[in-house]
Amino acid sequence: MASIREIKRRIKSVKNISQVTRAMQMVAASKMRRAQEQAMASRPYAIKSWEILKHLAAQVGVQQLHPLLVHRGLVKNIAIILITADKGLSGAYNGNIVRHTVRFMTEKGRENARLITVGRKGRDLMLRYGRNVIADFTDLTSRPKLSDISPIARLAIDSFLAGEQDEVYLAYTGFVNTLKQETTIRMLLPISASNEESKVMSQHLESDSEVSSVQYIYEPSPDVLLDIILRRFTELQVYQAVLESLASEHSARMVAMQNATENANQLVDDLTLTYNKIRQDAITKEMLDIVGGANALAQAS
Repeated sequence: MASIREIKRRIKSVKNISQVTRAMQMVAASKMRRAQEQAMASRPYAIKSWEILKHLAAQVGVQQLHPLLVHRGLVKNIAIILITADKGLSGAYNGNIVRHTVRFMTEKGRENARLITVGRKGRDLMLRYGRNVIADFTDLTSRPKLSDISPIARLAIDSFLAGEQDEVYLAYTGFVNTLKQETTIRMLLPISASNEESKVMSQHLESDSEVSSVQYIYEPSPDVLLDIILRRFTELQVYQAVLESLASEHSARMVAMQNATENANQLVDDLTLTYNKIRQDAITKEMLDIVGGANALAQAS
C-alpha cells in the first residue's frame, strides 16, 4: 500500500492536472464559440453557391464547356484533401476522420491515393500508415480567411486540370452541435450536380432539405460565368470544410477537457478518501502503541 506521503504527492499532482485541463476547457470553449459563429455565418453563402452551380451543371451541354465538370471514364488516380487538427487532446476527433479516410481508400481500392493534408495530426498519422502524402498545410490561423485556404484549393484544381488526378475528394468533420460531429467524405472534383452530391451537401451544410431547383436567368451566358464560378465554388467548399472542422475540433477538445477535469476531480476525491483511511489507520496504530506502552509501564511498576 502507498504511503501517506506518496498519496499526498499524487493528490497534488492530480489537482495540478485538473487545473490545466480546466483552463484548456475554457480556452477551447471560447475558440469553439468563435469558430461556430464563423462556420454558421458562411453556410448560407455555401448553400446558395452550391444551388447555383447545380443549376448551371444541369444545363444541356454545359458539361463540355469547362474541364472541372467533365467526368473521366477511367479513374486511375484520386486525391483526398484530409482536414485534421494541428494539435491533439481533442478526444477521438483526429482518429475518427483518419480512420474514415483510410477505410474509404480501402473500399475504393485506392490505398495509394494522393493525400493533401491540412493539419499536423492527419499528416503524421497518414505517414505512419505509409500513405502517399504529396502536400501538407499546417499552422492555419484560428479564424482563417478565404485567402488562407485558396492555395489548398488551387493545388487540387491545378492537379485535376493537368490530368494528374481523375477525382478529388474532401474529407473533413462536419459540425452538428457541441456534442456531435460527423466525419464526411464527398467528391470535390469533378464538380457534380448528382442527387448523391446534393444529398451530402444538404446533410452537412443545410441539414434539413435538399438543394432546391429554382430556375435562374443568367447574364451573361452560363459558359462565360463557368470559369469564374467553378473555381470560386471549389475554393468555397474547401473553406467551408475547414471552418466546419475547426468548430468540430474545438468542440471535441472542450468536451474532452471537461471529461478530463471531471475525472481528475473524481480521482482526487478517491485519493483523499484513501489518504484519510490510511491516516486514520496510522493514528489508530499510534494510539494502540501508546496505550500498550503505558500498560507495560504500569505493570512494570
